Amino acid sequence: MLKPSISPSLMCADIFSLREIIRDFEKNSIEYLHIDVMDGEFVPNFCLGTDYCRRMKAQTDIPLDIHLMVINPLNKIEAFGFGAGDIVSVHYESQAKDEILPCLKKIRAGGAKAFLAINPDKPVEVLREYFDEIDGVLLMTVFPGFAGQKMVEGSLERITALRKMLDESGHADISIEVDGNVNYEKAPLMRKAGADIFVVGTSSILGPGGLTENIQKMRNLLG
Repeated sequence: MLKPSISPSLMCADIFSLREIIRDFEKNSIEYLHIDVMDGEFVPNFCLGTDYCRRMKAQTDIPLDIHLMVINPLNKIEAFGFGAGDIVSVHYESQAKDEILPCLKKIRAGGAKAFLAINPDKPVEVLREYFDEIDGVLLMTVFPGFAGQKMVEGSLERITALRKMLDESGHADISIEVDGNVNYEKAPLMRKAGADIFVVGTSSILGPGGLTENIQKMRNLLG
């Protein structure tokens, strides 16, 4: 199993304390910064954007974890200024099927890790044909668009099924990132099921308590 990594969701961070929060993330060796990009079409909400991503890259060396919840991302992804070490996730459901592969190739050509995101109502089997072209899967455990949701029933079983599929097909090096209700109770169960990157927000490290203490608590739970 791959080493666990933490990717705090910046949409859940206090915008007025963001500079201090980023410095604390650096001191605690946070692996990624999760940036939710929403266009109001693929999901019924608007959030963050190209300038936010570029400014964040200028402020920290922590790799970005850019989650594109946008319609037809193929002609938009280059605007985010991603680079080596970053993750860029595009949704299986957000584009024509014949554009998925070119989109993944464009992400990799830009130096980032290409992840394919999938919603809770889509069977994980549809991902199989892309295993040779992806570095990871962003497995949504809630329907994308809003923070604070409860995990969709059956999500743990989906993680287990996907991990088994990856391992048995010779793709054990492909990451499984989980996003949605990743709290102190659910995260260890997701880890046991086979996840290795954890998008966290107000239900865990960005919630009540000290940030350093919360991060250490999550790391202890993930093992």
